[in-house]
Amino acid sequence: MADMHPPTPRLRPTAATATATATATATATSTGSAPAPARFPVCRIDALCLTVGLVLVGSGLAHLLVFAVDGGPWTGPVSWRKPVTFGLSFGVTLVATAWVTSYLRVGPRLRAALLGVFAADCVVEVGGITLQAWRGVPSHLDMETPFDTAVSLTLAVGGAVLVALLGVFAVASFRHRPTGPAGMPLAVRSGFAVLLVGLASGAVMIARGVVLTRTGHQEAAYHSTAPLKPLHAVSLHAVLVLPALALLLSRTSWNERTRWRAVALATGCYGVAVVGAAVWAALTW
Repeated sequence: MADMHPPTPRLRPTAATATATATATATATSTGSAPAPARFPVCRIDALCLTVGLVLVGSGLAHLLVFAVDGGPWTGPVSWRKPVTFGLSFGVTLVATAWVTSYLRVGPRLRAALLGVFAADCVVEVGGITLQAWRGVPSHLDMETPFDTAVSLTLAVGGAVLVALLGVFAVASFRHRPTGPAGMPLAVRSGFAVLLVGLASGAVMIARGVVLTRTGHQEAAYHSTAPLKPLHAVSLHAVLVLPALALLLSRTSWNERTRWRAVALATGCYGVAVVGAAVWAALTW
C-alpha cells in the first residue's frame, strides 16, 4: 500500500488545451472582452453515476423514515436496516468510485463502460435488497421459494461482478501511478487495496452462508455473517475517505511533502483499523 514516490509534479497543458486557450484568447481580444476561464467538461458517465448514486442515497434515507414510522427490529435478516444501509453505502461508493477513477490512467471508453456496468449493478443490488425488505423476507441466503432463491442468487452474482469491476480499477491504480495533488496517488492506491479487503470479506460471508443454507442450517447462516460485518463496513469506504482527505489537504497552505505525510499517516491509521476489525473477526468466528 505504501507509495514512496515523491508528490506528483504539476502537469503541463496538452497541445489541444493550449490551442483551445489560444483560440479563446484571440477571440476575446478581437471582441475586446476578457477571456473566459477554461472549463472542464463533465463526462456523461460521471453525471450518470452522480445521479444514480444520489438516487440510491435518497432511497436509503427514505427507508430510514419508513423505519421511524413502521418500527420493527433494526438488526436481523429481516429489517428496514438493510435498505437503509445498502442504499447509503452503494450510493456513496458509486459516487466515490466515479470520482476517484478520474485520477486513474485508464482509457475513457473503458472507464465509461466499467462505470456503466458498476452503476447498473449497484441498482440491482439495492433494488433486490429493498424488494425483499418490503416483502418481509431475507434478501440474502433465502432459498425458501424459487423467487427468493432467484433474488439471492442474483445478489450473489451481482456481488461477484462488483469484485471484478473494482478489481480492474485497483489493478489499474497500481499499474500506472494515479494523477492528482500530493498524496492522491497514495490515497487512491490504498483506498482500492482496502476496498478489495472489504469485498473479499463480503464474498466470504456469502460463501459461508450459502454452505450453511445448503446443509440445512438456515438460521445459523443468518448469524454467521456477524463476525465479518465490522471488517466489511470499515473497509468499503477507504476509497472515499483517503482520497477526500488528500483533496482537502490540497486546499491548505501546507507544502507538498507535509500533505503527503498527512495522507500517509491517515493511511496507516486506516490500516490499523482494518487489521483490528480482522483480528476481532478471527477471534469471534
